Amino acid sequence: MIRVRVISAKGSTPRDEGAEMFVGPDSVEGTIGGGQLEYMAIDRARRMLETGEAQAEMDIPLGPEIGQCCGGRVRLSLDRGGAVPQDHPDVLIFGAGHVGRALALALQPLPVNAALIDQRPEELALAAPGIETRLTPLPEAEIRAARPGSAIVILTHDHALDFMLVAEALSRNDLAYIGMIGSATKRAQFNRFARDRGIDPAPLTSPIGAGFSSDKRPGVIAAFTAAELMTRLTATSSSEKYPCNS
Repeated sequence: MIRVRVISAKGSTPRDEGAEMFVGPDSVEGTIGGGQLEYMAIDRARRMLETGEAQAEMDIPLGPEIGQCCGGRVRLSLDRGGAVPQDHPDVLIFGAGHVGRALALALQPLPVNAALIDQRPEELALAAPGIETRLTPLPEAEIRAARPGSAIVILTHDHALDFMLVAEALSRNDLAYIGMIGSATKRAQFNRFARDRGIDPAPLTSPIGAGFSSDKRPGVIAAFTAAELMTRLTATSSSEKYPCNS
């Protein structure tokens, strides 16, 4: 594969410096922003694969001459060395009910590794094709084993189980996101539960997705929770973003 990396992004550009994609003879993983910029980079990368070329650069103005109106300028580096797709953060979804299954499906096309975890095989069996599922009688063990930087989303069928799993997640200080489904009342109940046990409840996000909407339909909750998760997981390095639809 050829790694295509944005090494300079000036003005209005679709992706920032550091964005990568990986181009194979018949596949592409990741994106540097789409449009003609990406088509040109894919074409150049595949010519490198055909000729054996090891390294190249492209300096592309994003103007009318290539059919993009962003107005910025992008410099790309293309190379063979170490062309390994980026490791995506893990999102562990506890509870394979309506919202859990909808959230796993909403996350499926996004750059995360989502897993749906439950103690009930009949609920996991309802997950959409391609969703990773984990059947376990000890879901708390999945939290203990989670990689640093993981996101934990808790929406089981049992409030007591929810509270136990949140407490387990809050015992760690290296998770990117801890969220629990519920109402303001449930959050207040958990706060009391946590304080009685000497646990700081502040890192918990609950209700999940509430900053976007109060709609209670599973698919809508899932969409807003996915947006909330990606906002937390996606680090932005520039102080100003310029929209560029191509």
